[in-house]
Amino acid sequence: MVVWTDFERATITDIFSKLDYEAVGGATLARCLVVYPWTQRYFGNFGNLYNAAAISGNPMVAKHGTTILHGLDRAVKNMDDIKATYAELSVLHSEKLHVDPDNFKLLSDCLTIVVAAQLGKDFTGEVQAAFQKFLAVVVSALGRQYH
Repeated sequence: MVVWTDFERATITDIFSKLDYEAVGGATLARCLVVYPWTQRYFGNFGNLYNAAAISGNPMVAKHGTTILHGLDRAVKNMDDIKATYAELSVLHSEKLHVDPDNFKLLSDCLTIVVAAQLGKDFTGEVQAAFQKFLAVVVSALGRQYH
């Protein structure tokens, strides 16, 4: 079980309350698909993913990025039991979609970059530490079916 400090809980809640889910979600998934092109294999039905401009302008990428961020809301609301919160989603991604669990870490790194850019100077080292701890717990929960 993960132990969260009051600062970490407040920080995570605050970050998510400030996010423009559509902008951040789309930018995060687009960044992941551009920086780590092998991740595109899971999105073959998304149409044109041939270059950065096509990926960034792809409405299906934007929509799924938003879906991912809304999925993180579940963890924000259930910080004391993130593993159970994502049990079904973990099985879906591992057994049906066969997503490499390392991709969740890559996506979380991209999300950290996008959030840091959005929050600017408010994204201090302490804020980043809390955010990355949260994302590490989520990544672990999503990848747990693989171990």
